[in-house]
Parts: sequence; C-alpha cells; structure tokens
Amino acid sequence: MQAFLDSLIRNAGHDPATWPWTQFVYLAAMGAVSFAVINFAAITAGIFSWAERRVAARMQSRVGPNRVGPGGFLQWVADAVKLLLKEDLVPDEADQFLFRIAPYFMMVGFACVFVCLPFSHRLIVADMNVGIFYILAVTALIVVGIIMSGWSSNSKWSLFGAIRSAAQIISYEIPAGMALMIPVMLAGTLSTQGIIRAQGGWPWQWYVFNNPAALVAFLIYFISALAEGNRTPFDLPEAESELVSGYNTEYSGMRFSYFFLVEWGNMWIMSALASTMFFGGWQIPGLSPEHFDALTGGVAVLAEVASLAIFAFKTLIFVFIVMWLRWTLPRIRVDQMMNMCWKYLVPASFAGVLFVGVWMLIVHAAPWIGLVMRLGLTAAGALGVTLFALRTLKNIRDTGDKFDFTSNW
Repeated sequence: MQAFLDSLIRNAGHDPATWPWTQFVYLAAMGAVSFAVINFAAITAGIFSWAERRVAARMQSRVGPNRVGPGGFLQWVADAVKLLLKEDLVPDEADQFLFRIAPYFMMVGFACVFVCLPFSHRLIVADMNVGIFYILAVTALIVVGIIMSGWSSNSKWSLFGAIRSAAQIISYEIPAGMALMIPVMLAGTLSTQGIIRAQGGWPWQWYVFNNPAALVAFLIYFISALAEGNRTPFDLPEAESELVSGYNTEYSGMRFSYFFLVEWGNMWIMSALASTMFFGGWQIPGLSPEHFDALTGGVAVLAEVASLAIFAFKTLIFVFIVMWLRWTLPRIRVDQMMNMCWKYLVPASFAGVLFVGVWMLIVHAAPWIGLVMRLGLTAAGALGVTLFALRTLKNIRDTGDKFDFTSNW
C-alpha cells in the first residue's frame, strides 16, 4: 500500500521522502481503506444472514425471506434498520463501561483479519511477512470480547456461556493453528500472498493435494474453524435449552446484532483462509505469478478481475458448505466437542506437522514421489466430488424437486 501511495505522489511531481504532506496522504489512505474494509465486512455479513435463511428455507421446503426487495434480498437492510431503532438496554447491576464496549472488541478482532486477507493478485490491504501469525493473534480479541460481555452482564447464565465459549475457541485455536502451519512449511513463508504464489492455478498444484497430511490438515482446519466460529455442530454457546442465549443474553438492539454480525462475517474469513492456504487462492490456471506480474494495460486489468472472481468463487463455495452443514448436522454435546479437540484433532495436527517435515525431505531427494502423490490425491478428490454429485442428482430424481419458486411470494 505504501509503495502504491508513493508512486501516486511521485506522479504528482513530489518526492515522498521530503514532501510535507506525505504523512497526511498516508493517513487519509488508511482512513479510506479502514472505511472500505469495515463496510465490506458488515455488508458481507448482512448478505450472508439473508443467504443463510434462504438456504435454510430451501432445505426445509419453504420460502424464507421474500417480502423486502427482490427475493427478499433487502431483508438484512430491514433487520439492520430495526435493530438500530430498538432500545439499547443495559442491566442496572452490570458493569456499564465494559458491557458497552465488549461487542466492539469482537468487531475489532473480526475486522482486523481483513487486513491480511488477499482478494486478488494485488488487492490486499497489507501483505505482511508475518500475515498468518498476525491473523492468529488478532482473533484473540474476539475471546476478550466474549469474556468481557459475559462477565460485565452480571448474570450467571451469561458468565457460564462466556466461559464455555472462550474454552471452545481457545481449545480449537490449537489444532487450527497447527493445521495452518503445514501450508506455511510447504511455502516457506507466513505471508498470505506468498503462500498463494507458492501454489498454482491447477488443482494438482494446490496444497490440499500435496500430500496426505496436507489433506488431513485442511479437514482439521475446517472443523476447527467451524468450532471457533460457533457454527453447527459446535454452536454450544447459544444452546437455548441449556444456557438461554449464552454470553449475549443481556444485550439488546444494535449491540446484540454485533455478535451475530461477527458470526456471519466469520464465514467469509474462514472460507477465504481455506481458499488461500489450501486451494490456490486467486491463482489463474495456466498463468504463473511471474507472468502475472509482467502483464500491463488492459490485459493486466482483465487478469486482475479474473483473479478476484476466482478467489470469490472458491470462497463462496466454502461459505455455502458452512451454511449447508448448519441445516444438516445435529448439535453435539459439550463433552463430545472437547473430546474431539483434545483427543483427536490436537494430536493429529501435531503428527501432520511432523509428517510434512519428513515428507519435504523425501520429496527434495526424489521429486517424482511428490508428483505422483499430487496427481493421485487430485484424482481421488475429483472422484469423490463426482460420486457425491451423482448421488445428489440421483436423490433429486428419486424424490423430485417439489419446491415452488413461483407462488407464495
């Protein structure tokens, strides 16, 4: 970002090192980027709230939101307006200051992740050389916000929900972080853009098919991300039959919505990270990053738009899978959730890191072994997707699609 701003200043006939207004240009640019990132995160979360309700309705043979805007698309805007106008209540015995700022801690931890998330070949706020470490660090603010909201509510139910939610997130951060270390080891960098550039555009060049441990690491990461994001089947913090609404029980109005905004927006973050770390990110098949860098003019613009479209497409596929799982799987018990983490995912993630370390030495000595493994895993993955698609089509043929898109709107 700084290099881009410096080039603009030079094009305007000034030297960035000596021009007195350089710092003000930097400040204005940071403000504009922050505004864009916050709005993208909020709007994305709102749209996903509408999409998830439509997906849920489709899976349950009903219509879903359909009154506000075409297909009910503006329902999330109506919800936002309603929540803005609702009364903001604070319990008399609550810690007034901490109770009010707790949701913003979660918002900050959520929004800061977008700083290192790449959207295309060039579209990234800051390509840090410690990008993955930064992402793992700033997400800790969400845990701080959860604990703060539960404790400051001065309600035992909110406190119980906050403690359980924090234990869940902290526990699953361990296998998720270890799983993300496998692409870092393969790429030799913590930069998100560097990890994407180290992969390729074709499926057999993606890290998910690099070796068996990388494939298992993706599954571990995805499961852990579901648990960290409070998604089914790990949505224990809001188990109504046990803890009413959990750590956000005492909240109302717009502050209440911030918790769910973070949850829905987190679907983009976890899906974008999966695409970045394991599925080649914005890489265009047949176009290497070096050739991409050398493109100029209209061809470069078209390639940039294509890379953005590819990254968004991969990310939205995972977003849909997350929504799909919510209306497919039942909620598990809290002891089952913790057993899965500490007895299975944590040891498997550590074993995966050790396996990849040895695997890299083997492939360095005999590169053909790595090529055979990548092609074999890619073929197995393609076969699995094909069989799943055929089974889905068979179910549709056997049962018939009885959903009516035209009436009852």
